[in-house]
Amino acid sequence: MVSFRQRSTSLGAVTTQQDVLPPAGRLPSDSARTVLFTLTGPDRPGVTTAVFGVLIRSGVEVLDVEQVVVRGHLTLSVLVTAGQDESGMILAVRMAGSDLGLSVSGEPGTGDNSKRRRNRLAVTLLGAPLLPSAVAGVTGRIAGHGANIDRIRRISRFPVTTIELDVSGGDGETLRRELAAEAMAHGADLAVSPAGLARRGRRVVVMDVDSTLIQDEVIELLAAHAGPEAEQRVAAVTERAMRGELDFAQSLHERVACLAGLPESVLGEVYAAVRLTRGARTLVRTMRRLGLTVGVVSGGFAEVVEPLARDLGITHVLANRLEIADGRLTGRVLGDVVDRAGKAAALRRFAELEGLPLSRTVAIGDGANDLDMLAAAGLGVAFNAKPVVREQADTSLSVPYLDAVLYLLGIPRSEIEDADEALDDTTRDDTTGDNTTGGTR
Repeated sequence: MVSFRQRSTSLGAVTTQQDVLPPAGRLPSDSARTVLFTLTGPDRPGVTTAVFGVLIRSGVEVLDVEQVVVRGHLTLSVLVTAGQDESGMILAVRMAGSDLGLSVSGEPGTGDNSKRRRNRLAVTLLGAPLLPSAVAGVTGRIAGHGANIDRIRRISRFPVTTIELDVSGGDGETLRRELAAEAMAHGADLAVSPAGLARRGRRVVVMDVDSTLIQDEVIELLAAHAGPEAEQRVAAVTERAMRGELDFAQSLHERVACLAGLPESVLGEVYAAVRLTRGARTLVRTMRRLGLTVGVVSGGFAEVVEPLARDLGITHVLANRLEIADGRLTGRVLGDVVDRAGKAAALRRFAELEGLPLSRTVAIGDGANDLDMLAAAGLGVAFNAKPVVREQADTSLSVPYLDAVLYLLGIPRSEIEDADEALDDTTRDDTTGDNTTGGTR
């Protein structure tokens, strides 16, 4: 295993006006009079200023504000204390809204929405395309459990459509199982995560390599250089392993034996031919910007995985190492095989090196060899995986874009693209670009 690898300021007890808490009783009680204004119509500059300009004259306090614009259509909600002239305030806001071409409702009532919501969850739903049936099915299941959807926002619109629902009042594990099954039935992917601070902060993200970080199986690329007979023998061993006749270590040793005699130079040729999964470069780059640590663990070969990790800026690496003598592959592997248990152990080791608990880890993989790693991680993501892996992982992605993992973590596409604006065209988002390692190094 290899690793490519604030100052605090103390202020005196100075109290400013901002430090002073409002007097007790300033927050409205459940019986206090409040007014909710909802304005809808075409968006234009100055709407918010005009509304709050009217409210200045009413001597009220602002309790809550929420605004959303969808394809130029504005919805603005403002909750304020009632003030002395409730009806006059409502009339004034309606007139201001009318001058702006907006429909305005003013609803007097009591109380605020400040009660703490219990069991807050982030439900992320994505699809390509995302169908109304998926949204209806998932939201219906949420309602059926007595949970409430407090807010919905779009995370991405291309190449997949992703929406995030803030949900309160539901049991996370129960909802995860039922909502994931419902989404899958409608051709969508879904993740349920704790909301709030639990989604933020440092993480360690550990990925499988073959058929996850890259589109290829490296041993198959090596076998192609050894000739048709070696390719057939490797394929036959793989098929026996799929039937359960061999464990991973046995199958690896038998397949590597088929490569005996290959010149060492082939490893460089194979690396140049490796194709990154779409979105892989964007995923790693964005995570590094956010302060997340990225690692890879592979049942493949360090001779290909290590240069790949260096090119992408990946911190931690674990992979099998081929024995080479006199410039040729001997057909043997050095040291212990990185198998299913080895991958999980690597995840724990990477987290330990970063000083983080397993709850702050994310694992991404596609095969049975990744199951222990996915189970050990705080969030296990099955990426275009086999059915047994999808069933056991915390969540799954069936879209062919690895950077969709970012949406599961609540990172919007707009923020990724804004951060990419300063980059050269050669290193921008690779969701639809050239994904060979040699073509973009």
